[in-house]
Amino acid sequence: MRTIFHLDLDAFFVSVERILDPKLNGKPVIVGGDPKYGRGVVAACSYEARKFGLHSAMPIRTAYKLCPHGIYMHGHGDEYTRFSKAVKSILEQYVPLIEQASIDEFYLDMTGTQRMYGSMFAFASRIQKEILNKLQLPCSIGIGSNKTVAKIGSDCMKPTGITYILPGMEKEFLAPMQVETIPGVGKVMKQSLNARGIYRIGDITKLPSDYLSAAFGKYGVDLWRKAHGEGTEYLTIQRTRKSISRENTFGNDITSEEELKNNLFYLTGKVCQSLRNKGWEASTVDIKLRYTDFQTLTRSKTIKPSDDDKIIFETAWNLMKKARNRRVGVRLIGVSITNFSPFNEQEYLFEDYEVKRKKMLRAVTRVRDKFGYESLLIGCAKLEKDIIRQKNYFKV
Repeated sequence: MRTIFHLDLDAFFVSVERILDPKLNGKPVIVGGDPKYGRGVVAACSYEARKFGLHSAMPIRTAYKLCPHGIYMHGHGDEYTRFSKAVKSILEQYVPLIEQASIDEFYLDMTGTQRMYGSMFAFASRIQKEILNKLQLPCSIGIGSNKTVAKIGSDCMKPTGITYILPGMEKEFLAPMQVETIPGVGKVMKQSLNARGIYRIGDITKLPSDYLSAAFGKYGVDLWRKAHGEGTEYLTIQRTRKSISRENTFGNDITSEEELKNNLFYLTGKVCQSLRNKGWEASTVDIKLRYTDFQTLTRSKTIKPSDDDKIIFETAWNLMKKARNRRVGVRLIGVSITNFSPFNEQEYLFEDYEVKRKKMLRAVTRVRDKFGYESLLIGCAKLEKDIIRQKNYFKV
């Protein structure tokens, strides 16, 4: 029998913002879009905000109507990554196998560690306290015989809860829960199940698998298995990342080519920073452009493998200029890179411009990792000027 933990950091983005600014403690905090413009969605919200009906992925305009007195903020992405890595560093001291499912959730395979740590419930409490004491981050943990049950368990007693589903009790544990509790059951599937008189997970277990298969195909069989407490028992330790991307939804639709260019430059720089941190180069550049009327275009181009901001930006900007063939406002732009290969640093007898630039980019990457992305800006004078006007940063 497997023993799987699902560790979920409670309201993670909000928790990090409160570490950065303790004045936010006890207040309804919403990380996401700007309600002044009615764009974007809620990325995370505090439990004080949830009392007003707010939840993740809710349109920011709806959230503001429910909680106009809340504190709305865009958040600090670099800080979220830093704290996530710190949590993983703690877990690696104790756990033999870890799968990081997202920036704020981890699966831990604890099978066979009872002789080392004793009670799994007591060990979960120990991990929970260490993360709280060292990083000031609250978390909830679900313990089950597979990933699905453990994930559902971690959500049962939030915040700072621990739920242990005993082996053999999975079906009984899940039976009284609403069908949308099952991971992957969204609004449309919930409506479809409810239309068939299926409201609770226990209702699914009363039906033959053939009925679910006829109604929903392979997904129906998978749903039937999850309702019976079955799920994936083994972690995915190594994942090949398919793409690195960044996008920006503007508060007000923009028409200025200079503003588009500056924003694309900034997004490209963030993408390339992540690329160099991975030790990779990319050979495909993709851009996304969305107009005011929601018409969305994508374009891509294959290049010689590179991790250079300048090369990737120029490729992306040329694609953007060709794609933008309408005289209407732009709502969103994005850039992504794919087709990765390991960075190959060759030795040269004489250092030419390209070699020196690669070394410079890696030095920039190290400084940004330590002091923040905007501590060093390269290449776009207009964007540098705008950012430095707001913050006292260095530039090259």
